[in-house]
Amino acid sequence: MIALRLGTRASKLATSQSQWVADRVTELTGRQVELVHITTDGDVSTAPLASMGGVGVFVSALREALLAGEIDFAVHSLKDLPTADAAGLVIAAVPQREDPRDALVARDGLVLGELPSGSKIGTGSPRRAAQLRALGLGHEIVEIRGNVDTRLRKVTDGELDAVVLARAGLVRLGRADEITETLDPIQMLPAPGQGALAVECRDPDTDPAAADVFAALRGLDDPWTRAAVAAERALLATLEAGCSAPVGALGEPVEGDPEAGEEDELYLRATVLATDGTAAVRQSMTGPLVEAEMIGRKLAAEMLADGADLLMQEESA
Repeated sequence: MIALRLGTRASKLATSQSQWVADRVTELTGRQVELVHITTDGDVSTAPLASMGGVGVFVSALREALLAGEIDFAVHSLKDLPTADAAGLVIAAVPQREDPRDALVARDGLVLGELPSGSKIGTGSPRRAAQLRALGLGHEIVEIRGNVDTRLRKVTDGELDAVVLARAGLVRLGRADEITETLDPIQMLPAPGQGALAVECRDPDTDPAAADVFAALRGLDDPWTRAAVAAERALLATLEAGCSAPVGALGEPVEGDPEAGEEDELYLRATVLATDGTAAVRQSMTGPLVEAEMIGRKLAAEMLADGADLLMQEESA
């Protein structure tokens, strides 16, 4: 049987995530999977992501390879995916989510509240930067780019006092022991889709030859994770904010008790911030899990009515 070709970025984190998916596909189907490295715009540029348009800089080349038939499926960090559907492609599976929270890696094992005023904290995310500033701890936020190794080295070399990264990435790289604090979502809401993966292939409705690949991938899908990220991404789409915008969102499924007549629910909380952290709109909503996307759209509409659109207009000005 011919091996399936999985397209992935070549970074350690991307290949680690993709190899995990490849191993699960082989376990489920018996089919071998070959990793194919694809270079994206986000990999070759050193410019800040926001200046590159943010949305899709790590995705477009993978999607082009899919549509060209050079690979059979691709694995993305779901937070990097544009919210709009891609013609001819479909997200076949959203595997069970890793811990979506952000993590601090600081010098001397310190937690955020122990870092003195003036400490330099590195991040490449406007969302993280805005939420750090909103805490009012007097830290200096330094914009950085680079892979996980590069960012962590800035702490060990003394260039920075700390960096903030996705906990999921550190766990997948086997570096969770370097985390000095996992940040509570009350302090810092993660990016929509953070910690989740998207496994994408050609749409079998438009390309019948992709039906066997789609079927092979479906067994990886976790409905709880898919519902949570569907709500987060529906909120992001309704806000018309890109994946680099200062928007945080987290959907948390809550299992109901059928014997008590309870249905599964979703608790969604979100924030939109000014980059300097001086203003924010924060709201939450709970509803039936089966209405996850509607919950995201409704919460976004309430946030827009509360002034979130004005904050985002200031950021784009």
